[in-house]
Amino acid sequence: MNQPQSAVGNCLDVQTFINAQPISRYQWRVVILCFLIVFLDGLDTAAMGFIAPALSQDWGIDRASLGPVMSAALIGMVFGALGSGPLADRFGRKVVLVGAVVLFGAFSLASAYSTNVEQLLVLRFLTGLGLGAGMPNATTLLSEYTPERKKSLLVTSMFCGFNLGMAGGGFISAKLIPAFGWHSLLLIGGVLPLMLAVVLLFWLPESARYLVVRNRGTDKVRKTLAPIDPLVVAQASSFSVPEQQTVKARNVFAVIFSGTYSAGTLLLWLTYFMGLVIVYLLTSWLPTLMRDSGASMEQSAFIGALFQFGGVLSAVAVGWAMDRFNPHKVIGIFYLLAGVFAYAVGQSLGNITLLATLVLVAGMCVNGAQSAMPSLAARFYPTQGRATGVSWMLGIGRFGAILGAWMGATLLGLGWDFEQVLTALVIPAGLATAAVLVKGMVRHADAT
Repeated sequence: MNQPQSAVGNCLDVQTFINAQPISRYQWRVVILCFLIVFLDGLDTAAMGFIAPALSQDWGIDRASLGPVMSAALIGMVFGALGSGPLADRFGRKVVLVGAVVLFGAFSLASAYSTNVEQLLVLRFLTGLGLGAGMPNATTLLSEYTPERKKSLLVTSMFCGFNLGMAGGGFISAKLIPAFGWHSLLLIGGVLPLMLAVVLLFWLPESARYLVVRNRGTDKVRKTLAPIDPLVVAQASSFSVPEQQTVKARNVFAVIFSGTYSAGTLLLWLTYFMGLVIVYLLTSWLPTLMRDSGASMEQSAFIGALFQFGGVLSAVAVGWAMDRFNPHKVIGIFYLLAGVFAYAVGQSLGNITLLATLVLVAGMCVNGAQSAMPSLAARFYPTQGRATGVSWMLGIGRFGAILGAWMGATLLGLGWDFEQVLTALVIPAGLATAAVLVKGMVRHADAT
């Protein structure tokens, strides 16, 4: 293949080079490895929900006593996301990713040997640190290895791994826990990440764009890019990235809060925050709301699962649409439809078939939009601050998850019924829609 036209002299623009090539087996390896990281992230994130009934019976405690333990990993994920981005922008995507996988694998393994609630609470918090660091940095690394024409599709497809991991945890626990006890799921959630970490050490490459920005040497960049097209890479005497000459801030926070990025940063935070308010209110309380409204336990569990499964169905479609149309408008439409269908769910309690269908579609809309947000953030930020930008959006968004779960409890405590709670979700859906559309009007072309 000929050298990309945008290479000036013997200086090769890394992103233009990636855009000009077909996706190689080397890049597909990055896709698969990042998918596996996110899959195991989802499995470990959901583990406590699956082991809680067996754990409470084994230890002779009521489920309410496990409430702090259930929240511990979520709180750890906030700190893991907020702390890992700056580290990845300074020390590299690969080292932080491998460290994150080792961290959540090791502490999940240790959690299997907990003997009381206090131990488990601390270990789940530490597990959450690794879980929070894994997803945003997998997003960042993958986005820096994908061509623009497929970037959103591949990143959102990778995000399906999280929902599949959560669902996989349910199927695995259904087989393991009755036979081997609650410890078994945590053992699986610890051993598999530690095995994957060894694979990552040898098979996961560092981001070539990161190596260029941090001036880690032409030879390292050449070695990293050569598997994509060795002939083109061999002809280059130096390498560059598109934003290298326009973004020269001394630290990553100065990058994401610089004049051209600050408004977009705050709008990304608001959008993702409001989306997680919807997701976690419904994830935490939809089965309870349905039970209170007269549905059977089986119906409540099944329809609750449909909400999560909807995200798997729609993520690829959203990513495909983002690569072909205005990505802000695509995501905005999905958030808007999420509010419409959440309201419709509240009006359909009397018809179980219609209710199940509307819950599935609502899940497709809001979970599809949420899965697309990391891709949108990765496209927006320059290499110098990309890991920080993505991870801080995810970290700040976790406070929306906490708010969503709290809102459900508060509204139920005030005596709100199924219809009223679902109608209230129109507000965060509308705010998410408005924020992402305004983000699209920010006078700054998305970084590539």
